[in-house]
Amino acid sequence: MKSRGIIQKVMGLGMVLGIGCLIYAEEKPLTLPLSEISPDLKQQFGRYYEPIKFQVQPQVPSYQLPLKPSQIQNYSQVSFYLNQGSAKDLLLKNGFVTVNFGNEEDVVNAYKKIKQSDTPIFITSDSLLHLYHIQFDETLKRIEEKEFYSELIKISQAYQKEFQERYKTSFGISKEADRRGIAFFTVALKLLDPKASVPKEVKSLVDWELKQIEAHKGFPGDLEAEQNSIFKYKEDYSQYVPRGHYTQSENLKRYFKAMMWFGRMTMLIKGNKIYGPDKPALVSPEEAKIQTILASTIAGLAGELKLEGEPLIEKWNRIYGVSAYYVGFADDLTVYEYQSALRTVFGDKFKPNELALEQNFSKFKAQIASLRKPAIYSGTGECEIKPGEGIDGLLDKTQGLRFMGQRYVPDSYILGRLVTQPLTGEHCFTTVCTQYGCIRGFPRGLDVMAVFGSKRALEILDSQGDSNAYSAKGNSYQEAFEKLRKEFASVSEKDWNQNLYWSWLYVLKSLTAEGNLAGYPTFMQTKAWKDKQLNSALGSWASLRHDTILYVKQSYTPTVKASIPMEFPVVGYVEPVPEFYARLITLTRMTIKGLEELKVLDEESKGRLESLEGILNRLLEISIKELENKKLTGQDYDFINDFAKHISVVVTGASEATQKTTLIADVHTDQNSGQVLEEGSGYLRLVLVAYKLPEGHILIGAGPVYSYYEFKHPMSDRLTDEKWREMLNSGKAPSLPDWTKSFASF
Repeated sequence: MKSRGIIQKVMGLGMVLGIGCLIYAEEKPLTLPLSEISPDLKQQFGRYYEPIKFQVQPQVPSYQLPLKPSQIQNYSQVSFYLNQGSAKDLLLKNGFVTVNFGNEEDVVNAYKKIKQSDTPIFITSDSLLHLYHIQFDETLKRIEEKEFYSELIKISQAYQKEFQERYKTSFGISKEADRRGIAFFTVALKLLDPKASVPKEVKSLVDWELKQIEAHKGFPGDLEAEQNSIFKYKEDYSQYVPRGHYTQSENLKRYFKAMMWFGRMTMLIKGNKIYGPDKPALVSPEEAKIQTILASTIAGLAGELKLEGEPLIEKWNRIYGVSAYYVGFADDLTVYEYQSALRTVFGDKFKPNELALEQNFSKFKAQIASLRKPAIYSGTGECEIKPGEGIDGLLDKTQGLRFMGQRYVPDSYILGRLVTQPLTGEHCFTTVCTQYGCIRGFPRGLDVMAVFGSKRALEILDSQGDSNAYSAKGNSYQEAFEKLRKEFASVSEKDWNQNLYWSWLYVLKSLTAEGNLAGYPTFMQTKAWKDKQLNSALGSWASLRHDTILYVKQSYTPTVKASIPMEFPVVGYVEPVPEFYARLITLTRMTIKGLEELKVLDEESKGRLESLEGILNRLLEISIKELENKKLTGQDYDFINDFAKHISVVVTGASEATQKTTLIADVHTDQNSGQVLEEGSGYLRLVLVAYKLPEGHILIGAGPVYSYYEFKHPMSDRLTDEKWREMLNSGKAPSLPDWTKSFASF
C-alpha cells in the first residue's frame, strides 16, 4: 500500500508476528522468536468487509415550504406535540422539528409510546445507530468481563513473578530495571486483584501509584513525580476513574484501571541531561536507559514465558488482537517492534545486561528512535510548549513502549491537531487563555465532522468563531484543517472499513455527506435537516467514544505557558437514507464475521446482531421504494407500525444500562485550564416530520432522535454515566448547542 501520511502509517500497526514455543531457562539469555511474520491483522480484518451495493433513482414529489396546517392530513391529531416553544413554526418552515419527549432514554419504549398515541411511526437513523451501539457495547463488555479480565491477571502474575526472580540475580542498572518491572506489574495486579501481595522491594513505589490512582486528581507536581513515581514523569491520574460501561461491575472497574495503566504508561527511549515538561526530554539519560532495558526485557519475556502451555505472547495477542478489531492499533511502540529492534542489534538472543553497555545501548536506541513516533499526544509528562508551537516535538519526547498501548483513532488525531493555535479574534467555545496569551485550547466534535467532509459543520464553526479567528504564520487553524481534510479525503473505502471503529465513523459520514438531493423528500433538502443529521452523527459519535473510552488514545492540549378530511390511510415512513443503511449492514456483518473468526461471539450476541442485520435489510428495501416514489405494501406499513416489536428482539438480553441513551465520554483534555471536553447524549427527543406519499397527501410522523451535548468540565471530575444522569435528572445539564435551534424547539 502506498504511503498516505500518518493515517497509513498507523494503519500498518496491526502486524502480528509468529511466536515460536521456547522454554525459558534462567541461565540462558532471553530468546527473540521472530522467525516469521504471520498473519497480518490488518489484512485479516479486511476480509470481513463486504460492501452493500444498491441503485436508486430518487423521485419523491416535493411540497412547497413553508407548509400550511391545512395541507397536512393528520395535523390536528399530532398538534399536541407542537405546544412547545417554536415547534409549530419550525415544523411549517422546515417540514420537520424536534421536540422534548420527557425523560425517555429507551428507544424501544419510545416507539411503543408513539404507536400508542396513534401517531404514524417515522423510523430514524438515530434509533438504528443506538441499536448498533447496544450490540457493540454488549459484546465488548462480555468479552472483557468473561475472558480478558482473568487473562490479564495471569499475564500480570507471570511478569511479576519473573521480574522478582530476575531481581535476585541481576546487578547494576539492570537490577534497577527489574525492580521497576516488579513495581509496574504489581500495580496492575493490585488494580485487578486488591488481595494481591506487594513485594517489599517495591512497596513504596506501588503504594504511591495506587494512592494517586484512587485519588484521581490529575497531574502531581514535578518533584513529587520524580521522587515517588515508577517512571519519574507526571501522569494524569484523573484518567483512572472508571467510565463508560466499566461502572457496571466490580471486575469491569478493576479491568478498566489496570488496562488504563497498561495503556498509558510509557517506557521512554529518550533522555537528556536537561529534562522536564518543557525541556528536550522528560527524563534523564540514565532514567531513559533504565526504562528502555525494562521495555526490552518485557518484550523478550513475552515470547519466553509460558502460560497454560503456550507462550505468554499468545495471551497478550488475544487481548490486543480482539480489541484492535473493535478499536484499532496502538500508535505507540509494541512488544513486537521492540523484539524486532533487539533482533536487529543482538540476533536471536540477548541478555538485558548487554543493553547496559553504552555501545550496545546506542545502537539499540538508534534503532528504536528510527521507528514511528506516536501520532497523538495523550498527556504523557504534562508537556509544555511555547505559544504558537505545534505538538510534533512532544511526540518525539514521548516515544517508547506501552505494554498494551491505547489506540490511534482518526478523531483523536484530528482533535489533537486542531488545538494550540494562537487566538487573535473574539473569545468563543474553544478559547483558553494562559499567561502567555489566548489559544484554541479546546477542539469540537464539529471539527471531526468538518474534516470528514461536512461543509455544514465548517459553516457552523465559522459562524461561531471557532475556525476563522485563529491566525499565526505557519500555525493557523485553516492550515491545520486543510492538511487534515486532504489527508482523510485520500482514505479509501476499504481503509475506512479496516475495523469496527473506523467503519462506524464511515457510517456517520454518510449522514453528513454533501451530495445531490434532487428527488429526495422536501424536508431533507433544507439546511435545517443538514443540522439535524449533523446532530445525529455527533450523538452517535458520543456513543462510540463512550463504548471505547478505555482503549481510545485521548488527545490533549499541551500546557501553554387546521385539519382536512382523512381521504387516505395514516401510515408511517422510513428515513430514506439508503447509503446509511447499506453501510450499517456492512458494519453489522463485519461485526459478526470478525468476532466469530476471533472466537469471541456468543450465540445470544450473534442472534441479536443477525436480527439487526435483518431489520436493516428491510429498511434499505423500503427506503429505496420511498425514494423512487413507489407505493409501499401493507406488509411494509405493518413492519413500520410494529417497529418497536421488531427491534425489541435486538435488545433482548442486553443490560438495562447499555440500552439507555444517556451516555457521556470525555474525549480531550486541556492541561492549561484543567478541563476536559465532554461529549454526551441525553434523553431522547422526538422528531416530527412532514412527508409526502405517492398518493399525494402529506402526513406527519414521529420518531426518537438523539439529544447531543458538548461542554467543558473539570478533569478532576471526569463524568461517569451515573453522574451525567444525575445532572440530567436534576436539571443541571448544560444547554443544547445553539446551532441546533434551526430544527429544535427547546
